[in-house]
This record gives sequence, structure tokens and C-alpha cells, in this order.
Amino acid sequence: MASNMARKGFRLVVNDINPAAVKELEELQASSAPTAAEVAKKSDVIITMLPDGPVVREVVGGADGIIANAPKGALIMDMSTVEPGTTDDLAAQAKARGLRYVDAPVGRLAAHADRGESLFMVGAEPEDFELVKPMLEAMGTTIYHCGGVGTGTRTKLVNNFLAVASCQFNAEALALSQGLGLNLESTLDVIYGTTAMNGQLKINWPDKVLAGDTSPGFTIDLAHKDLSLIMQAANTAKVPMPMAAAAREMFSAARARGFGSQDFSAMVDAHCDLAGIEKPRLKK
Repeated sequence: MASNMARKGFRLVVNDINPAAVKELEELQASSAPTAAEVAKKSDVIITMLPDGPVVREVVGGADGIIANAPKGALIMDMSTVEPGTTDDLAAQAKARGLRYVDAPVGRLAAHADRGESLFMVGAEPEDFELVKPMLEAMGTTIYHCGGVGTGTRTKLVNNFLAVASCQFNAEALALSQGLGLNLESTLDVIYGTTAMNGQLKINWPDKVLAGDTSPGFTIDLAHKDLSLIMQAANTAKVPMPMAAAAREMFSAARARGFGSQDFSAMVDAHCDLAGIEKPRLKK
């Protein structure tokens, strides 16, 4: 995402715990800073993309974090997937220090991000949305202004419930096909031709787990984290979600069997491992 911004002329100051990512951006004329606090001091807009709520709270709202170091009037745009309370709390902290706050979590796959084709769900005041829109356009092709601050985060949880829960359905269905001794190719042809078809199974899985590639675009660990956020938000809103609870426990089982760092399409491998049957693979 940052590399797409750099290629399109944005001047970036970057920091990451992965030195290789920083080096790649430096080769695209970005400058680096030793800490997120130093990034904040040098920037009018500070963008964060982090793995979970506790990390976002530390980096953005910690004692020597972004809010404590950003210049007055700066805008913070968090693109992480976090619980709504984290967004609400940090937005309030930012406002108290004269800063603006936008939540803009990301949709679609890692491959889309590489190509600059991401989708964004944005929670922002109208004038702040207009400020960040050109940056989002540099990183993606589809931008939805969902409403005020916090609506992007909440929309992302609804979206990810469908994406991650369908991964569970897909895993069970394909494991069942293998357990019943069916041909994978002909089974997929039938599924793709009926209303049982879903986007993950047709768009992502043939190039990932069914091709034997379980390197992470979006890991089982992160999917489990998102299901936990979804359950937490549902509990707060008093919305019963039994399917989400069941799906999360299957992701827990996959993590316990060592699949956590693999792509979330590898849930089907975890299912087949549990069932003691062969993993489904498309013939090359």
C-alpha cells in the first residue's frame, strides 16, 4: 500500500518492524524514521496499518505514541482491523489534542493491495474524508465513505464475518468432498454453476490452498482475531451469532494444530488433517 503511494508521487516517512519493508520503500524514495513517534513528528497525515487492537493502542495512543507526538491539526488514519472501542477511544484522545482521526480498514486480498486495487471502508468527517481520498485512490480502486468516525471499523467487522465464516463453510464442504471420494475438479464445476458458489472459493482458493500455496495473504491467526472481534462486538450489541462462535472454535482448532501462520484458505487442510483424509489439490 505504501509502495503504491510512493510510486504515485506521495512523499513518505516510514517505519516498520520489518527492515526489508523499509528498505523496499527507501528504494522508492521514501525516507525512514526510527520510531512511529518520529514519523508522527514529521508528518501532516499519519497512516497506521497494524495487526490488532492492543498494538494500535500502543503505537497510536501510547505514552510516546503518535497522538503524543503529532503536530496540532495533523490527521491520523488507522487502516487496521480492530474492535470499535479502540477506534472510539483513540479518536477521542486525538480530538482532545487537536488532532483529526479517520478509520479506513481495507477490503479484498493481499494480491489486490500489491496491485493498488484495494477497497476501503472509511469512517470520517466529510472534510477529513476529502483530505485522505487522494491517498486512498493511490492505494485502491474502491472507496466507501461509511459515515462518521468509527463506521469504517464497524463495517469491516460485518464484512469480515461473511468472508471468514464462508472460509469455514468452504473448508467443511471441500473436506466432505474428499471424504466422500469425489473428484475435486468436477465438484468445483458443480459448485461454481449453482447458488452455492461464493467469491472466496472461486477467486482466492484455486490460486492458494487448492494449488498447494498456503503462504499467508491473510493468516488463520488474523482470521481468528477478527472472529473474536466480531463476537465481542456482537455480544456488546446483544446480537446472537452462533455460526460465528462455531467458526471461531474451528479456527482455534486449526491454530492448535499448527496452521495459524498459514493462509486462511488452509482451513480446508486443517479439516482434512482432523478427518485423516487427503488434502484437496487441483491438478496442474
